Order: sequence, then structure tokens, then C-alpha cells
Amino acid sequence: MAKQIHSMIRVLDEERSVKFYDAAFGLKVADRLDFPDFTLVYLSNAETEFELELTINKATTEPYELGNGYGHLAVSVEDLDGEHARFEAAGLAPRNLVEFAPDGALVARFFFVADPDGYQIEVLERGGRFK
Repeated sequence: MAKQIHSMIRVLDEERSVKFYDAAFGLKVADRLDFPDFTLVYLSNAETEFELELTINKATTEPYELGNGYGHLAVSVEDLDGEHARFEAAGLAPRNLVEFAPDGALVARFFFVADPDGYQIEVLERGGRFK
């Protein structure tokens, strides 16, 4: 059976992105592979083996166009309200908390935050299918 190991996003500024993902999600640099034209930075934390791979193309000087195909990354947290407050205090500009209950039954509680390159990240409260 296949095992998911990482997801890759292209970022413009390595330092800015590493700082954001550390402040927001406690992701630390697990590995860094430097090549002539690009650098790969793998971020992880103790919560999961799944990693976020940042690709920094050295010749790129303009922000990436995310297009209309990208959706979002998602993480789960135990204390959604506490994390939302922490994001606000850290100046990470989280969007409003949402209680998603289209048929009256709560499906999920979450908020979104954008990383420095505009990638959207959904922060979900743990529970139900969101463990």
C-alpha cells in the first residue's frame, strides 16, 4: 500500500517560508538539499512523518502564480481557539473561525491562514474524520 511522505510547494524566499512554517506549525528543517539551480528544504515535526517540501528555484525572482488549480494544505490541532489566538498574537493573520454545519450537524471547525507565498492552509480542530 502507498504511504504519503511529502507534499511540495514552490516558494520565493526560503528564510521567510521556513520562519513562517516554524512559527505557525512548529515545522523544523529536517533536511536541505542544495543543487545548482534549486534547493529542496524538507520541514517536519514530531506529530507526523509527513513532510512539507519547499522548492526554491534560484533563478526565480517574481512571486509564483498559484493559478486556479491549487486548493489548500490542511493540518489538525487539538485547541483550535487557542491556536487561532496564538496565530493572531504572532501576526500570522489567520482568517475568522468557521463552524461548518451545512445541515445543522457540525462537520468541522476551522480557520484558514496564508503562507508568505499565498498558499492557503486550513487549520482544523481535531475530531471526527480530522484526527
